[in-house]
Amino acid sequence: MHLEKRILITGGAGFLGSHLSERLLGTGAHVICADNFYTGAHANVAHLRGHPHFELIRHDVSFPLYVEVDEIYNLACPASPIHYQRDPVQTTKTSVVGAINMLGLAKRVKAKVFQASTSECYGDPAVHPQPESYWGNVNPIGPRSCYDEGKRCAETLFFDYHRQHKLRIKVARIFNTYGPRMHPNDGRVVSSFIVQALQGKDITVFGEGDQTRSFCYVDDLIEGFVRLMATGDEVTGPVNLGNPGEFTIRQLAEQVIEMTGSKSKLVHRPLPQDDPKQRRPDISLAGEVLDWRPAIQLREGLAKTIAYFDDLLKQGRARDVASATL
Repeated sequence: MHLEKRILITGGAGFLGSHLSERLLGTGAHVICADNFYTGAHANVAHLRGHPHFELIRHDVSFPLYVEVDEIYNLACPASPIHYQRDPVQTTKTSVVGAINMLGLAKRVKAKVFQASTSECYGDPAVHPQPESYWGNVNPIGPRSCYDEGKRCAETLFFDYHRQHKLRIKVARIFNTYGPRMHPNDGRVVSSFIVQALQGKDITVFGEGDQTRSFCYVDDLIEGFVRLMATGDEVTGPVNLGNPGEFTIRQLAEQVIEMTGSKSKLVHRPLPQDDPKQRRPDISLAGEVLDWRPAIQLREGLAKTIAYFDDLLKQGRARDVASATL
């Protein structure tokens, strides 16, 4: 008798987690989605609730979880500055204690475990583009440190569990990702610009907008997750997953205005502390070990994301966005 794979996704009701849940259910897996709903939303997984292989539990990863699973995707952690700076101590606990709890679970049940790490591990990089071999330039005591250093410590824990306990680990460093189900109020640049443009409000640009970012559409990223998890035990990562296409923030704002037909104007504000000036992944390793590269160009992805937020606003489900942090 064939038994489907049982997969736990922490942060499973979040932006990335909900897309991953959908993708894994499509493979015939049984998905256990755990989320404390700090930034996740029931609406993101409402369409999955009736699926016979989908299970949703309210749980905070800073507490142990006892389930029997074959694979774990550890995605739990607020990922935007507005959310992770609201309770920085809890953010660090989510990354560090959450990693310990998920690694402990993986050790007990002999599961393969995936860590959603971040390009923030590179800080404000002195090397461009950023390869996995670069150790980063991170301020350990700044306002972004709860997230940056929490994720760096989580990587440390993953590799120590791998070395000490022979745990099967997969670590992905995620670069800026966008798409439907982004939180409308998370302050991230794509969602903020789109919502402001659709509402005809001024678009908030920090500094002159010369800082650069690379934007990966969510479907491409999830494909990278699944491919990394499917690799042999010799592939641990970290592996950069992101789109190497590089755009200035001003270019992004102008494209959003053009695609929405908005009359919004750009308004400049001072740069936040420790805001990276440039961010672009070197994805040569992902190409080599995963045969992965993004397929969806920015304009195509923005069209889908704009349609999602336009629908949200028409339903009255999106609130005003106060500002656009990067």
